[in-house]
This record gives sequence, C-alpha cells and structure tokens, in this order.
Amino acid sequence: MTRMLSIGQLARATSVAARTIRYYETVGVLPPPGRTRSGYRQYERQAVEQLLFIRRARALGLPLRHLGKLWDAAKGERRGGVRSTLLTVVRQHLAAVEQKITELNVLKHELEQIVRRISFSPSPDDAGVCRCLDVDENSCRTTAR
Repeated sequence: MTRMLSIGQLARATSVAARTIRYYETVGVLPPPGRTRSGYRQYERQAVEQLLFIRRARALGLPLRHLGKLWDAAKGERRGGVRSTLLTVVRQHLAAVEQKITELNVLKHELEQIVRRISFSPSPDDAGVCRCLDVDENSCRTTAR
C-alpha cells in the first residue's frame, strides 16, 4: 500500500501553496483527491510528480487550460503524443511572448522619448500645461489653458 499525502505534505514536497493546489483542483488541472472519512484530502505519490510538472509549465508561462491535456499525454501509454502536443502549445506561447516583446519594445521607445523630452525641455510656467506625455515628438512644450 502506498503512503498517502495530506495537502500540507504535498505542498511542502512541491513548494506549491495548499491554496494553489486547491485552485488547481477546482479548475481541473489536478484531479480531485481521495478523502479520509473525516473529509481530509489524501494524495497519491503521483500527485507530487504531476504538481512539479504543472509548476514547471506555469513557470514557463504555459496557460492552465493546456496543462491537464499535457499531463494526460505525458503519463499515457503513448508518451510520444506529448511531444507533438507540447510542441504546439509551446510554439503558441512563444509566438505570444514574441508579440509581447515587440509591444514592450515599442513602449520602451516611447518612454525613452518622453524622458528625453522632459529632461531637455523648459519647465511649463503657471499658465501652461505640460504636454510631455504626448507621443508627438514636438509635444513637450507648454500650451495655454
């Protein structure tokens, strides 16, 4: 007979908070565990491996909606299926990350322009409004209210 783990033991073994484990159960990433007669959760040893898999996938930013399917493929008899499924999910995530990097580079460029404008433009007087946050290159000048 395999020794069962409490949620606290599983949390310590995987460095995943008990609250997060319960959340993963709620959204279907982790299967519901067995229960004692008094209602306490009891996890099999395989839950440690599954939760470590989920933790690593989340650290890479993979969406939760794919993790159940990936785990099923990873533990199934046809483990080769996990490679193609994982490749598809990782490629989709990589494309999203590349898009985000592009957006962040645009934002970085705009912020650098604003810093330059604020650093090298005269301060507005009491009658004007600073337009330095505008995206237009010539906007860091004071306009009358």
